[in-house]
Amino acid sequence: MRSGGAAEASGSSSAEQDSLLESAKSPLPLHSYAAQPSPTTIRIVEDVMKCTLCYLHGVQKSLHFWQARAKGTNAQKIYFMIFERGPLTFIDGAYGMLSRLHTGGSPIQHLSHVASSTISHRITILSSLSRRLANFLAQVYLEVNKYGGILLEDVDKSLPLLLLTINNFFLKLEVSITQIHEICKGERLSSVDENSSFALQFEKIPYTEEQKIQWTNTEIRDATEVIHKNLQRLELYLVGILSICEKPNKLLIYWLHYTCVAIGLSLCSMWLLRHSSLMGSSDIENWINEAKESAAGFLKDHVEQPLISIRDELFERFRRRHKGVMEAEEVQLTAESLHRMLLAFCEQTKGQKMPDDIADQQLLEMVMARYEKEVMHPLQNLLSGELAGAMLIQIQKLKLDLEIAMLVLDQILKANEINFAILAALPAFVLSLLLLMLVRAWIMQDKGAEGGGRVARRQRRLHVVEVEKRLVEFQTCMDQGKAEDAQSMYGLMLYTLDLLYKAVEKHAKETDEWISLREDIVALAKPDLSTVHKFVITHNLKNGLKNGLDV
Repeated sequence: MRSGGAAEASGSSSAEQDSLLESAKSPLPLHSYAAQPSPTTIRIVEDVMKCTLCYLHGVQKSLHFWQARAKGTNAQKIYFMIFERGPLTFIDGAYGMLSRLHTGGSPIQHLSHVASSTISHRITILSSLSRRLANFLAQVYLEVNKYGGILLEDVDKSLPLLLLTINNFFLKLEVSITQIHEICKGERLSSVDENSSFALQFEKIPYTEEQKIQWTNTEIRDATEVIHKNLQRLELYLVGILSICEKPNKLLIYWLHYTCVAIGLSLCSMWLLRHSSLMGSSDIENWINEAKESAAGFLKDHVEQPLISIRDELFERFRRRHKGVMEAEEVQLTAESLHRMLLAFCEQTKGQKMPDDIADQQLLEMVMARYEKEVMHPLQNLLSGELAGAMLIQIQKLKLDLEIAMLVLDQILKANEINFAILAALPAFVLSLLLLMLVRAWIMQDKGAEGGGRVARRQRRLHVVEVEKRLVEFQTCMDQGKAEDAQSMYGLMLYTLDLLYKAVEKHAKETDEWISLREDIVALAKPDLSTVHKFVITHNLKNGLKNGLDV
């Protein structure tokens, strides 16, 4: 978002800067004018704010990386210095260790000292840069907030004054940032000319403040061009600083892992080539066929057949009947036969007619009483008595009991057919569930604090906590009379609010909470709002997060 004159002057470099600023959108400095057309004045402020936030974001990312490394143990620092900075550094480190062993020195102690010194040096440089950029960001924001609606009401008068003020901020930044030269002494930038010696020189608008109300369009275009050139020079300077201070990329950090993976893949490729048809072997084809057969068998046994069984059990239960091990009709026949045998035996032994409705239990008691008498003389009664009949009745009774037990067991098996089918399909169900969870995790994976998962929500809560931390540091510096440090803390708070805004914007817009949430974030950025009121706002934001707001 640039004015016409600036776009013509910047030429090809504007495309590089636009690509750098693509993700640095923040509405915070212009919240009062969001509903009105955006004039040239506001576009210039937007450019400056976007650039500064983008640069500050790069510095903060590297700063957090080195601060995390500083909290590690000496062994972790040594491992990082040797194995996580690329293969060339690994070779240099190994050579240095061997050299110190040859000279009788302690390579481990030397590496630990170098690691601690390097990490501390990076943190010092990045912390200084972060404070100065935050100070510059706060100055621009406070300047816009001070003039407020005048920037829209009287553009002809406000624009020259604003351009001169912003240019003065650049000159102050140049003075403050020269202190980093001494810190960087002895370091060599890979992307900045050595003759520059880390020097940062901004251009100055060639017009005085007395001429601000008489500026022509050409003069305004020239001044705007100076502002954008200063942004480009600041970018080049920061690129040079970050070339030695930024965190290594993933390729350098995990180069050893990637190398091992590459070696493993090479060995696997050689092994596969040896068993392939290119070398006259049919092993791979045989393995593929066996895998197909195993997969087909698994699908048939644990997916197809269980599903068919469940379907038949649910939809054809009342239309089909499997032949069971024992049927109720057979048990009924055995029971009726036993009843007739008992009745005939009792009538024969008693010599009288028994009622037809007499219970089997009573008849069985008579039979057992007769059996006890007959068994007193088994041989005699077996041939001429009633012992054989009593024994046959007991056998018939035992047969009836067995048939009843088998009938009950058969009914239990039939009733649990669907359970057995579900149990057979359980392995396939578990595998499908695991696959679904993996796919869902891949689709719903978090993208920083702007994602939709639990990690993203936790990062958004941490942003609110970080805002509170910056508020405390700001108020502490104000109480101690450290105005410059307080302004730096205010700039860092603006940076954190920008991160919070971009993190919650996408998801909060889908709910009714977005309007009030945006107002809270904008209120936290207002310099005229008391710190107590800001703490109340952050407290409400944290309560909203605990109650489930997607913030």
